Order: sequence, then structure tokens, then C-alpha cells
Amino acid sequence: MVITNYKKVLPLLRIPFSVYLMPIFWFGLSALRGPVDGWRALGVFVVLHLLAYPASNGYNSYYDRDEGSIGGLKAPPKVSEELIHLVWLFDALAVLGAALLSPLFGALVAVYLLVSKAYSYEGIRLKKYPFLSTLVVVVFQGAFTFLMTQVGVGASQATMAEPTNLLLALVSTLFLCGSYPLTQVYQHQEDRQRGDQTLSLWLGLRGTFIFAGLGLLLGAGVLAATYWLRGELRNLLIFLGATGPVVYLFGRWAWAVWQSPAAADFEHTMRMNQVSSLCLSAAFVLMLWLAHR
Repeated sequence: MVITNYKKVLPLLRIPFSVYLMPIFWFGLSALRGPVDGWRALGVFVVLHLLAYPASNGYNSYYDRDEGSIGGLKAPPKVSEELIHLVWLFDALAVLGAALLSPLFGALVAVYLLVSKAYSYEGIRLKKYPFLSTLVVVVFQGAFTFLMTQVGVGASQATMAEPTNLLLALVSTLFLCGSYPLTQVYQHQEDRQRGDQTLSLWLGLRGTFIFAGLGLLLGAGVLAATYWLRGELRNLLIFLGATGPVVYLFGRWAWAVWQSPAAADFEHTMRMNQVSSLCLSAAFVLMLWLAHR
């Protein structure tokens, strides 16, 4: 009976949804010009995508207690106390696993987990503040995770502090700044009922798409300039090719929302996440493979 209760809430960790955060991991690795230790990279992947991110997802679900669709789950199960037990277990395993790779990596993972809890915890709940919550999410899921990944695989401080590497870290935050509000468009009603003033709710549906388009365009512009500075024109061409389907899908979705607000729904949001995540991940994996084959 006890095991059954844990199985019921396990989907709320939304482990498959963590795949949508893969591009930052691959982006951080592709930016490294030296050899990458494959086993360490695998360890970092497991810590982030199978432990830390699911723990954050579960904690968010524990306090939000969503009744409607949430990222990765169209019909989430009911929250119970077993969920928070799983969250603490995944937290502990994430920090322990990260510390085994590197004490600094372990400390950074612990910071990430604490910040993610401040986002949802009812006593702080950064989610109520549209600008502060957006800043925290795009910095910690963007540049912070980009550099944290590099720490995890053993990159030197000189490598990470190199100006163009820091520019690429900034690009990861700019991309998150553009895409993050899009993940909120189908939750306006629930957020309003809970008193959470998200950035998308503040911007409105059309404003969200305009903001997203500008953020993604700025990120792409800085990325192109940085690849040019690094003499990595091949990477620029790969990126442009991979983002073609993403731009097309985004344009179609924006047009549909302009015609009918009902198009800002769970299905369209998940499709956008899936396509953008897979296309960008494929691009960065290809860059990594070509650089280190």
C-alpha cells in the first residue's frame, strides 16, 4: 500500500519533462574547446536531468497542487505527502552525486535546488512576483546551469571565465527569457486563482508572444556574433539550420493565438517545447561531435 502511494505521485516529478531542459546542458558542453570527459558528462546529465530537475518539479507540484495541466502532464495525479518524501530523496541523491563528481559542483547543485524551492515555497513564493521570478528562472536555468555543467565536467576557471564563453552563458539566459513566458500561457486562469502574477499573465497572450519573439531574436543575435568572434562559422550554420523548424512553429502558433486565444493551450505549448528542445539539443550535440571527433 505504501509503495503504491509513492507510485501514484511519482509522475509529479515529471522526469520526461526534464528533457526539455537538455539544450542548456549540451550548449555548455559544446562551448568547451578542449576534450570532454564522457563519463563525467554522463554523471552531470544524471544529476541534473534525472535527480535535480525532477526534485524541483515535484516541489513545485507539492505547493501548487495543480488540478489542470502542467508541464509534461495533461492530467496530473493528486498531491499527497509521499511526494515531498520523494523530493527530499531526489534532493539528497542529486547533491551527493554532484559532490562525488566535484565538491564545487555539489555546492552549485545545492544552491540551484534551494533557489528552485524559493520559487514555489509558500513562505517566499517568488512565483507571485512576475519580474523577480522571471529573472531568477532565466539566470539559474540559463547561465548558472550552463556554467554549472562546465564545472561538473571539470572545465578550468580560465576556460569558463573566457569572455566568449561568458557571452554564450548570457545567450542561454536570453533564450530562456524568450521561451520561459511561453510555458505559462495556458495556465493564466489557475495562476490568477492562486494569486500568482506570472510574467505571461502580466503581459497578456499577445504581449507574451511579442516578448518571446524579441527575447529569442536577441539571443540568436548575440549567439551569431559570439560564434563569429570565436571563428566558429560552422556552428553558426548548424544553429541556423536547426532553428528553422522552431521559427516556423513559433510563427504558426503566434498566428493561431492572434486569431483565437484558445490556441494558447497545453497541446501547443508542449509541442513547442518538444520541437525547440530536440532541435537545439541536436544542433549542440552535432557541434560537440564535430569539434571532438
